Amino acid sequence: MTDGGVNHSRPQSIGNTGLSDADSVVSQEVTVANKEGLHARPVMRFVDVASTFSASISVFNQSGRNERVDGKSAMEMMLLEAVQGSVLRIEAKGCDARSAVEALSSLVESGFSDGSSAEAGSP
Repeated sequence: MTDGGVNHSRPQSIGNTGLSDADSVVSQEVTVANKEGLHARPVMRFVDVASTFSASISVFNQSGRNERVDGKSAMEMMLLEAVQGSVLRIEAKGCDARSAVEALSSLVESGFSDGSSAEAGSP
């Protein structure tokens, strides 16, 4: 599925397909869905999930300066200044890169919701 030229379907492998799993690089573009964008709470959620993977994780705000930040650093993630509708490219390198990109892409696309009533705005 695409949205405004953004590929939301599945993570894409980058580079030489003859690479070992430890050297594989996977990336996917996602659109920030939540209306507040990437403020402190969603950034911490992203970093918490990213930190569960051994892969190195980089994030680029394709709608902004397109600079690389470390997806496991809350301070760097805040520098993305991503608002609702911003297109992020999540890139991971390592043996669990595909799983990392899938989990992080789902998190962003869900609006960082964990399904709790507090996030949904219910009492």
